[in-house]
Amino acid sequence: MGAWGPQMSLDLENWRSQEEIWPQCGRHILAQFDDDSIVVYQAYSPAIADWAVEHQAFGGPWSFSRMSWIKPNFLWMMYRSGWARKPGQERVLAVRMLRTGFDHVLEIAKESRAPAGHTVESWRSVLQGSDVRLQWDPDHAPGGDRLERRAIQLGLRGETLRKYALEWALEIEDITGIAHAQFEKLEEHGLDALETPKERIYRPRGHPPGFRPPEPG
Repeated sequence: MGAWGPQMSLDLENWRSQEEIWPQCGRHILAQFDDDSIVVYQAYSPAIADWAVEHQAFGGPWSFSRMSWIKPNFLWMMYRSGWARKPGQERVLAVRMLRTGFDHVLEIAKESRAPAGHTVESWRSVLQGSDVRLQWDPDHAPGGDRLERRAIQLGLRGETLRKYALEWALEIEDITGIAHAQFEKLEEHGLDALETPKERIYRPRGHPPGFRPPEPG
């Protein structure tokens, strides 16, 4: 992976070549990462994005009192934001965050859906006491088609959100231009021309190759 400088440089790779080696089903964290950090994505309004890039932290018009969702999978972010074209999601940020922070988020996460043995009501009380909500949602192909593979997104709040915003976020880059450029490639030249951030299966440190991210319970 190329060096990340004062402004990170996302390492892009042909989507076709990546799709051939990515798992086609199951729960997997696909991400761009190095020894110390991992890239996660968020989409915001221009006012929030401008403040975050200028200050290299979150604040200003950004709210500490609401749950904020991070996604390590670029194409999942593109699907949710309409390739940075949906109202309120016109600007996509790539946030390089500490792996130790991301791993801690995974460790304390609780799934949004009630697991076996819990009623919806009893699980709601568990979620109310948790800083991190985890969802496994269907991943999507560049054109929007739903896939069998599941993509992760993590909702942060409380003290965990504060640490993410002020301590774990090492660099924040506006990558809206990359999103628009690659969407144009997709529209004009098709999937063979598409380049997306180089992503591989991510596993938290200290876990064996067969690690499965947190299950409910």
